[in-house]
Amino acid sequence: MINREWHLLSRPVGWPKPEDFALVETETRTPGEGQVLVRNKYLSVDPYMRGRMSAAKSYVAPFELGKVMQGGAVGEVVESNAEGFAVGDHVLHFGGWREYATIDTKGAVKVDPDLAPLSTYLGVLGMTGLTAYAGLLRTASFKEGDSVFVSGAAGAVGSQVGQIAKLKGASRVIGSAGSDEKVKLLVEEYGFDAAFNYKNGPVSQQLREAAPDGVDVYFDNVGGEHLEAAIGSLNERGRIAICGMISVYNSTEPAPGPKNLGRLIQTRGRIEGFLVGDHYDLQPEFVREVGAWVASGELKYRETVVEGIENNLEAFLGQLRGDNTGKMIVKL
Repeated sequence: MINREWHLLSRPVGWPKPEDFALVETETRTPGEGQVLVRNKYLSVDPYMRGRMSAAKSYVAPFELGKVMQGGAVGEVVESNAEGFAVGDHVLHFGGWREYATIDTKGAVKVDPDLAPLSTYLGVLGMTGLTAYAGLLRTASFKEGDSVFVSGAAGAVGSQVGQIAKLKGASRVIGSAGSDEKVKLLVEEYGFDAAFNYKNGPVSQQLREAAPDGVDVYFDNVGGEHLEAAIGSLNERGRIAICGMISVYNSTEPAPGPKNLGRLIQTRGRIEGFLVGDHYDLQPEFVREVGAWVASGELKYRETVVEGIENNLEAFLGQLRGDNTGKMIVKL
């Protein structure tokens, strides 16, 4: 069978360009021992992928030039040469941006489409959901009564952070987003106590108005001006969890750091970065607790679905621009 897959041709400088990538045709590979052939149904595009396009040393190996773009995917097994995996099973894997993937089952997890829609295993019940759960509860040491500020709050991770904080007893949850429509969504659907459009004025001023008593926890998806504003509003013993810094991912010059780091001395505040891969021990607890909230309707989620593998690159660029509400997913 003919397979289409996206390859990285050159390492982008600044914003990725279409010529940095190519959609190529390959032949599917018969699975060897311990492998399955999967027909993908949904593919994930995520901000962290921009970092892997660079050759700079990081926490994970960069994408290889001329090779398929790796990433989360959910699909159906169409051929199996592995014990415990049958044709018709559905699996979550990281075989990447392609229609068919021959993968080792060591890197695949069976998922049940009857328990939840397949797409949710890439978002609310997948890596993005665990990122929100671990970052808030473990890295930021959230406790009942905390006031929480989330940047990029209408995105897949941010929207879950705010809702989990509310469900766990936060005294106040504030979110920032890039449009008035998203601000309305945060308050009216996700239950945030306050939200603001960061494009409507200085973030520091809008945050002070939304959180006059300061914030105990800041969950950072954006960096830059948002991080500086959060430090300025941080309460004593406040905690900042650094999940992402999408505002600088495509910068060609070093981004200036917050000018008010000295305030952490006064507040005895803490900043800590984290990677979801360090917290997979929380997976059973996460699935049990968040799965119940999703099933009951207490935790709501949105997905922005783009149709067709030929539009995979545009979907990726769109979530860097903030075009998505909730998790950005490509449906094949």
